[in-house]
Amino acid sequence: MYKNKKLSNFLEYTSIGATIILPIFLTHFRGIADGLIAYIAVCFLLYCLIKKEWEWTKQVWVMLAFAWWGWLVICTIPFGSFFGYEPNGNLLQAIGTMRFLLFVVSLQQWVLKENKYRKWLAYVISVCAIYILLNMLSQLIIGYNFLGMPRFYDGTLTGPYEHPRAAAPLSRILLPVTLSACAYLLYRFKGWTGQFYTLLCLLFTVAIMILAGQRMPFALFVFGLGVATVWLKHLRILALITAVITPVIILITAFVSPESFNHLVTHFVNQMANFSSSPYGLVYVRALVMGIMNPWAGLGYDAFKHACSNSIYFHGWPFWDINSGNGGGAIICLTHPHNHYLQAFIDAGIPGLLLFISVVVSVLVQLSKGLNVIATTRSEAVQKAWCVGLFAAVFIHEWPFSSTSNFVNMPLGGWFFLLLGMGLAYSWDYQSKIKESEKEHV
Repeated sequence: MYKNKKLSNFLEYTSIGATIILPIFLTHFRGIADGLIAYIAVCFLLYCLIKKEWEWTKQVWVMLAFAWWGWLVICTIPFGSFFGYEPNGNLLQAIGTMRFLLFVVSLQQWVLKENKYRKWLAYVISVCAIYILLNMLSQLIIGYNFLGMPRFYDGTLTGPYEHPRAAAPLSRILLPVTLSACAYLLYRFKGWTGQFYTLLCLLFTVAIMILAGQRMPFALFVFGLGVATVWLKHLRILALITAVITPVIILITAFVSPESFNHLVTHFVNQMANFSSSPYGLVYVRALVMGIMNPWAGLGYDAFKHACSNSIYFHGWPFWDINSGNGGGAIICLTHPHNHYLQAFIDAGIPGLLLFISVVVSVLVQLSKGLNVIATTRSEAVQKAWCVGLFAAVFIHEWPFSSTSNFVNMPLGGWFFLLLGMGLAYSWDYQSKIKESEKEHV
């Protein structure tokens, strides 16, 4: 018994430590971050075996998530070899996807069950967001980030990276950071002073996302701010003012950072005017063709990567029209279809798509619980704003009409699962308090 307790404590505290430092490795060294996620997932399973605690399996979102994962594995069996030697997939990778689901559950039920650990993690996430912001500002002002890397050749601010991959994770983690900062400013500085500082905070973050020069992260970040106002009523007027001023900021960038303006506006207008023949349009059509031709079981894990270049799918839209061209041929093929719902469709067919949608809906419902609570103190207001930011981050990440990375791709996927698990931990804590309160009044 003593040995079991000692082992369970070791598993718990090392997993807490791994979670706290995870944002650092998601910012840099994503391979280590993936290893930490796997370690936490394995520790959680061992802890449950020792303690015989399996109550978490009864949650609706957990049952749906494992049903989706199980169906994905089944759909991969006919196409993928265990070690990935065959060209049509990797069964081992499909099975390994389970580590992300277990990681999320472990944060909700185990690692972040105490509020102090959630606070520590929030501080580390905030530091990482500020670090990325400062690197962007450095590139904007002096042309180089802290590591000596210049802007990308098209003018995009790359933050602490060589390539433009900073804006996507920043658009997610900046939502809880910005919203909690706004709540702090409103409570710290009363009246018009607090309103003014909060407006400056919103305008600064929006301006940074504009100067980053990446269209989808900017659009999703602004969308996320709008979603947050559903629960943060005190931000509605300020968010509206920010929305009105945003076009002015975009126009200013035409002079301050013309490369960012061209990438954000000019290129976007040209792409939308010819979307059907654009790279995104061709990729989406190819994914639809692949899914429609394999509607019930899909083509297994990573189907787009392994089957896109098969000439049987070289059709335009509609795919049965022989006069609609070859849909771009093999040259358009990428490692994923740039949309999670299309990915779920071609990987596991219609059943996989429906299960994936049900998982997204169920976790959003769970995350929304407790967000309408009325905050009476500054700390409560900041925590509520942080939780709303977590909901908004998850919401925009799974917004169906957006361009995305592979669902489990690191580091963006790692950020998503971290924020999701943290949000569920807060929600679970809220629900536990409600149940305790009900018992006290019986």
